Amino acid sequence: MTQQRRALHLALTFLTTLPLPHVTRVDEGDFARASAYYPLAGYVVGGAAALLLWWGPPLPAGVVGALGVGLWLLLTGMLHFDGLVDSADALFAVKSPAQRLEILRDVHVGAFGLATGALALLLLWSLLSAPIPAYAPVVAAVSARALLLLPMNSYPAARAESLGARSREGRIWAALALAAPTLLLPGAWVAWLVALAGVLLAAAFAARRLGGGLSGDVYGLLVVVAELLALGAYAWGR
Repeated sequence: MTQQRRALHLALTFLTTLPLPHVTRVDEGDFARASAYYPLAGYVVGGAAALLLWWGPPLPAGVVGALGVGLWLLLTGMLHFDGLVDSADALFAVKSPAQRLEILRDVHVGAFGLATGALALLLLWSLLSAPIPAYAPVVAAVSARALLLLPMNSYPAARAESLGARSREGRIWAALALAAPTLLLPGAWVAWLVALAGVLLAAAFAARRLGGGLSGDVYGLLVVVAELLALGAYAWGR
């Protein structure tokens, strides 16, 4: 139980900015065990956004959407957004796989990352401003963090020393079970399937561009892709 409590705590401190005590001890396998609790971070992020959509109607839709984007970035510490931007710079570069891995290590943001990041924020704002159900962000955030484990455990780590590599061999079925209650919400099955297709296609593309493996930055990209597609499924259905 001590291992599981530490894994749960690690998942929430790693994937959210909740004011929890800092993790002072990380044992071998803790990051892999923590992946089973990734959907909990989705409940936190999606739940907060859902409350905003629920309470926000007196405000203009665009304002609610902008506040939703800010809240989403705040609660995630821009972790996944940063991965999206870094991945775009590397994956879209006309370079060799080895050179793309080097670009992933570069802290500077290039044109590909800037354009992709701006487009992702614009899409998120548009979707949160659209007349979607208030619970849609919960489905999007939870499904994204559960579906992430499929490519994470299907492809080798692009860099063996990375934090993403330490998170592999996670508990896929445990994470899916934790996320399963969202499937009881109307329209969730469609949102999950759309997000799943996007995650698998994006992971396959990234793996080809990086020489067969995936990095922690790409995991962030996959979360953002899944979230946007799941929200998009709800917007399209309306």
